[in-house]
Amino acid sequence: MLRVFVVPRLPCDNSSFLDERMLKNYMFAVILGLTKMFVGLLTSPLSRWNLQRLVDWAADNGFKGLEVAVSPTLKQLDVDRILSGGASAVRKLMKGKDLKITSLAFYSLTILDRPEDQAFLEKVIEACSALDVKALCTSAGGPVAGKNKRQTLKDDFPRVFNPIVDKAKEHGLKIAFENWFATNLQNLEHFELAFEVIPDKTLGLNFDPSHLFWQQIDYLEAVRRFADRIYHTHAKDTEILEFKLRQVGVLDSSWWRYRIPGWGNINWRAYLTALKESNYDYVLSIEHEDPFFPPEEGFLDGKRYLERLLI
Repeated sequence: MLRVFVVPRLPCDNSSFLDERMLKNYMFAVILGLTKMFVGLLTSPLSRWNLQRLVDWAADNGFKGLEVAVSPTLKQLDVDRILSGGASAVRKLMKGKDLKITSLAFYSLTILDRPEDQAFLEKVIEACSALDVKALCTSAGGPVAGKNKRQTLKDDFPRVFNPIVDKAKEHGLKIAFENWFATNLQNLEHFELAFEVIPDKTLGLNFDPSHLFWQQIDYLEAVRRFADRIYHTHAKDTEILEFKLRQVGVLDSSWWRYRIPGWGNINWRAYLTALKESNYDYVLSIEHEDPFFPPEEGFLDGKRYLERLLI
């Protein structure tokens, strides 16, 4: 009988899943003190809080990074206010705390179609620069009407993002696309094509293994292949409900769900080792879409789990 989905679930002390080279590099990194990854969070579930409350709660609970969601309507961090002289107030708020803004994040599935979203993204670039933020997290958009994802990447993606890349370069900023499956970066061939049509290294990934895992795409191989393009990461797990999969098949979506790290089937030991081997030394930004945890509890549970693995 052919199994449709294979879920790797290794015991804590089983290293056979990792090749010898990865393990050696991992140990060298530990010995040399090069394991610099830290835990942060994407602020979307806490968007009703004001920025003062958000910063205080995150710092008091030991988070090191904030991926701050922004939009034309969100006022937690008001982009227009930042560009009108408000950056110093945000810096003052962060001063003395072991916490930094790892990214401003604006995710629009329609960015290739909507000039107003493109204009806002350019404002976010300026806001990042004003706040000394090194990465802007965003979306590569969805397929435009009448085209598939490959056609959209060839025709429309460079038209929209070439000028955005130019502006980001002026500000010394990296643009990190989340590989959400609904966008034009659904799989590794899409990644390759995006970086082929715009080869500038200003563009990279806000790498999220959860979207690859349920598609049966090798998320560890993806880290190796795109190591020099990973500028930010989302820490989100995926749980596979095998009993449901056997009932509804792969074309249904009820057999998988997003979870807080440690509650799904992603092998976090292998994944973090692959990131370390690739010299990634930035944030693991918890993206909370777990239906079983309220926001604060979920973030704290994910942080405890990840930090046990960050030696």
